[in-house]
Amino acid sequence: MNNDPVFQNIEQEIKGNDVVLFMKGNPMFPMCGFSAAVVQILTHMGVKFKGIDVLVEPGVREGIKRYSNWPTIPQLYVKGEFVGGCDIVREMFESGELQEMLAKKGVQHAA
Repeated sequence: MNNDPVFQNIEQEIKGNDVVLFMKGNPMFPMCGFSAAVVQILTHMGVKFKGIDVLVEPGVREGIKRYSNWPTIPQLYVKGEFVGGCDIVREMFESGELQEMLAKKGVQHAA
């Protein structure tokens, strides 16, 4: 268990919400094209998710990269599992894999 308060906060968000998107900006006003693309996919699918703005807290911005061992933002988590960044989410959506994963994990979304 990591005693870093940033890690603990990140873990609490990931475990406390079915779908979490660590992003630049917020779902209503994404501050980068990659974050906007993931928001658009999730919104299109009718997925309820929590957006966490990494620009507000620099500790979270760097902490999430260490937590996931993934260098870029946005980062999508579903039921505690790291899914990936923009390109992976887009590819999974286009192939239908994202919809399958959400269904298997019991996350409500539009067909």
